Amino acid sequence: MKKDLMEILACPICKGDLVLNVEKEDENEVISGTLYCSVCNEYYPIEEGIPNMLPPDLRE
Repeated sequence: MKKDLMEILACPICKGDLVLNVEKEDENEVISGTLYCSVCNEYYPIEEGIPNMLPPDLRE
């Protein structure tokens, strides 16, 4: 996931701002980590560079 996406990404539940927590990155992209919404207290995983923005009840 490119860090530039943080400018347009929002929580799918409340449309609030997200906080990026990076676990692994290369020079251009975030490989793994989480996106956190402090309003909903929900985390959205980033796995293999892809953010999973599905609400928690719809994830596998």
